[in-house]
Amino acid sequence: MNAPVVRLTSLAHGGGCGCKLAPSVLRDLMAGQAAVGPFANLLVGTETGDDAAVYRLDDGTCVIATTDFFMPMVDDPFDFGRVAATNAISDVYAMGGTPIMALAILGMPIDKIPADMVRKILEGGCAICAEAGIPVAGGHSIDCPEPVYGLAVIGTCREENIRRNNTAKSGDALILTKSLGVGVYSSAVKKNLIDGDMYAEMVGSMTTLNKIGAKLARDADVHAITDVTGFGLLGHSLEMAQGSGATITIDWANLPFLDSAAALVQQGCVTGASHRNWSSYGEHVVLPANWPEWRRHLLTDPQTSGGLLVACKAERAAEIAARTVAEGYPFARVIGRVSEGDAKVVIV
Repeated sequence: MNAPVVRLTSLAHGGGCGCKLAPSVLRDLMAGQAAVGPFANLLVGTETGDDAAVYRLDDGTCVIATTDFFMPMVDDPFDFGRVAATNAISDVYAMGGTPIMALAILGMPIDKIPADMVRKILEGGCAICAEAGIPVAGGHSIDCPEPVYGLAVIGTCREENIRRNNTAKSGDALILTKSLGVGVYSSAVKKNLIDGDMYAEMVGSMTTLNKIGAKLARDADVHAITDVTGFGLLGHSLEMAQGSGATITIDWANLPFLDSAAALVQQGCVTGASHRNWSSYGEHVVLPANWPEWRRHLLTDPQTSGGLLVACKAERAAEIAARTVAEGYPFARVIGRVSEGDAKVVIV
């Protein structure tokens, strides 16, 4: 591996969770898969597009299994490893679980990337796993045309603490734990429109572990949790609405955004995934009249290692949001509500 130092993002056609297949494409692919089973102890599988699989053991303990990997959205290899690992581990927290170990997934164009850059990617992933208190216990690597890194993560949880994306209740309030706009910032990276403060803000958000999910899941008044990633806030809210058979209303004025997200998106910093997301599910979203396209892009913006979307008892929403802020998520806030009605998302 005697390759010259290069910008990681120059070797990838997309980056982060913006690499995900569009929701419509994924639905078509999964629709052709034959059902296998039934397996009585498989509590969560592919039926609702939840964040991870959950399998019940004999003593009531559940095993949570997930995998997540993607191409770089930043050029610093250590930061890429940290972001990818944080994103992968998030799925376990989103189910209400605690991670116990990870396996690395690595694909690198070995003729284009020097060995030291690859080592730094792996070191970044290990650093985040250490922060989460888990080992990287193994993995698999291949020679790949574009750089790819991520983790398979195993976690555990008691059955009563599992939280799904399809169990929101009418009357619930919705809490979002991180700011939106990561995809916009990643587009700005490729366009060289991002400065040091913006970069630090973006990476700081993407490398904040969603540990709060495991704590929230132990609260009986927290009914549903999912993490907001590649399908954007609208896409993951819609999954919750469809799974729960309810209407979700989101208050635009209450949404937290990265500081420069609005300015950058109006300068054309929009990912291809934002367009694909809207094409896939826009018919199920109700926007205000004359809604500016740039605002829509902030709602469909793919979030790499985004925050948790939490449905909880409305009477306790302010308290739960405040507790989340105190736990190290300063932008957590109540952003909407769940009500009876058609499965759709309404923006007001």
